[in-house]
Order: sequence, then C-alpha cells, then structure tokens
Amino acid sequence: MENITLLIPPSIEGSLKFGWEKLKQYFLPLLLVVLVIAVANAPVDSIRENTKDMTSGKLLIQIIGAAYWLLLLPVFEYSADLMFIQAIRSQKLDFKDLLAGFRNYLDVVLAHLLTTALIGIALVALIIPGIIVACRLAFVSFLVMDKGLDPIAAVETSWRMTKGHAWKIFGLAMTSILIFFIGLVFFIVGILPAIIWIKAAFASLYESVLMEEETAKLG
Repeated sequence: MENITLLIPPSIEGSLKFGWEKLKQYFLPLLLVVLVIAVANAPVDSIRENTKDMTSGKLLIQIIGAAYWLLLLPVFEYSADLMFIQAIRSQKLDFKDLLAGFRNYLDVVLAHLLTTALIGIALVALIIPGIIVACRLAFVSFLVMDKGLDPIAAVETSWRMTKGHAWKIFGLAMTSILIFFIGLVFFIVGILPAIIWIKAAFASLYESVLMEEETAKLG
C-alpha cells in the first residue's frame, strides 16, 4: 500500500490523497460510521418527503422532526467527525465515540444551531456571502469535538484558521460534489465509499491546517 503523508501547506490534492489512503486503511470501521449517520438522517429525510398536503398530524411530525434535527442528529454527526479525525491520525477507533457528542451535548447542539443560523443569515443576504461563511465555519464541528471548544470559541477559531484557506475548502467542496455524483452512478456500492472519502478529505484538510498553525507557533 502506498504510504501517503499528510503535508503542509494544506491543499485540495493532498487532502484527497490522504483521505483516500485512510479510506483504504479504515474502510470497514468508517463504513460503519457512515451507515450509522445514514440511519440517523433517515427520519429527517422521511419528514422532508412528507411536506405536501399539510395536515395537523403532519405539522406535528414536522415539529418533532425539527426537534430531532436540532437536539439529536448533531450528536451523531459531530461524533462521526471526531472518529474521522481519529482515523486521519491513525488512532484506534472506538465505536463508543459514536456517542461522544453526548459528553459535551450542549456545546454540540449550540454550535450546530449557531453555525446553521450564521450560514442561513448570510445566504438570505446573498448566495456568495453564504458560501463564504459556510467555508469559513467548516471546522466548527471538528473544533468542538477535537479541542473541546464552546460554540463561540469554535466559530471564532474556525474563522481564524480558515483565513487564507477558504478557496481550498470551496474547491474541496466542489470536488466532493463531483465525487458524490460519481458514487451515485454506482448506487449503494459507490455512494458509501464516496461519502467516506469526502469526510476523510475534509478531516485531512482540518488536520493539515492545524499542523500548519502548530508548526508556525514552534517556528
């Protein structure tokens, strides 16, 4: 197996290469993580498909779905991000960490709410500012889970860390969309590895930016 080293400065190509290496190294554990996230998202996807002909019963389901999306789903998604960071660092994966978000539950929920609100406000203003804010806040979930930062600190730190890297994040996001649709062509067989690769690539980019900062401090 080709040994790919995570290099700095951060790059789209380097993140994709390192993410691919980790996909091969941790395929089965990360596949299970992605499957858990897919199951966790299933209720939200189902509710979205039942928005026509709104009745009082469907309205109640919508409210319950919104509560689930806000109060429970972020726990699984943030926990998954932590496990992808662990894979990037070649650490042993413990599936108990799929519930790691409950250890700092309030920070996870508030960080998710704050990030969504900031991106939403920016999108309402104009599409381009919304994209910029989304790119600059791409590391919030990693920082909450990896560094234990509170929501405000995570947002501020992500904004600082991504300065000068927003185009890389945007480019990786665009490449991820292409990877995702290529995965769709192969249906289930391709979409799951595609998602693993995408999430591993973003975790790689986060780790690379973090390494760059730490190297600069030592220098």
